[in-house]
Amino acid sequence: MDDFIQRYVQAGQTSVANYLLDHFREVGMTTDQLLVFFQLRRYMDQGDKLPDADEMAAHLGWDKQRVYQLLHEMISHKLMTITTITDAQGQKQDAYDFRLLTEKLSQLAEQTTKKVAKAAVSNDRSTVFNQIETEFGRPLSPMEMESITQWLDQDHYRPELIQLALKEAVLSQAYSLKYMDRILLSWERKNLKTAAQVQREKERQEPRQTAKPVANGSADNQIPDIPIFKLTDN
Repeated sequence: MDDFIQRYVQAGQTSVANYLLDHFREVGMTTDQLLVFFQLRRYMDQGDKLPDADEMAAHLGWDKQRVYQLLHEMISHKLMTITTITDAQGQKQDAYDFRLLTEKLSQLAEQTTKKVAKAAVSNDRSTVFNQIETEFGRPLSPMEMESITQWLDQDHYRPELIQLALKEAVLSQAYSLKYMDRILLSWERKNLKTAAQVQREKERQEPRQTAKPVANGSADNQIPDIPIFKLTDN
């Protein structure tokens, strides 16, 4: 047993990223190519930068022609290259290089992040349309849907801001996109682009509104006196 433990420790270990194990198929690597990669990493970690195909074939239980074929496939599929390196003694030698594989995994991670972000944006848009229909108590007309799309795509209003304008319109019992548009325009003129900025503006105006005298006939007919509630209101 002690002899086995000594040989077990001396054989060393090969570390493989779990991200590769999770996504090797998505970057175009087959299971057989993954096994070859394991063998290559094993030898390379032990200092052999260009392992012998015969030895790898013996460990895998394959003939060397199959190993050569898989190595060629990995190179042609841009999963690895053979490059020239200079060792510590200044001597040049060929070595397998897996930077292309790492780049593919990195690009896959970026694509996944973009897909998640795109899905989140899509969900936010759907939520805006659904909430407006729910609060209005009816389906939106094609023209209304176009108006909301314009808010999102051309005016670049954030979904949270549209939802906040909707809530204020409902509190005023004004079930109209025109009313919401006036609210959004008033915030845009004040450069308020987020719900938090709207809330801060409300808190800033509260002392002045409390002291402001009421003047008859001074109402602005173009932009409504828009109620701005706290974000914690339900």
